[in-house]
Amino acid sequence: MSPSWIQLLIVVVVALLLFGGRGRISSIMGDMAKGIGAFRKGLKDEEETKSVEKDETMVNVTPQKDETKASS
Repeated sequence: MSPSWIQLLIVVVVALLLFGGRGRISSIMGDMAKGIGAFRKGLKDEEETKSVEKDETMVNVTPQKDETKASS
């Protein structure tokens, strides 16, 4: 049983990623780490924005003491 052309293509692509150029894998992993960091920062910024919005929309609903009535 010989490998098909798709299997050979996969092996060639993997070999090029591993051995094709200086620092190829490290640059790919560095880009992936930057993307993950940006994603986490975006999530953190979104949570901070939501918490600020909640504080701004809070309304004081505590009834005020009626000071116009004189106590006897």
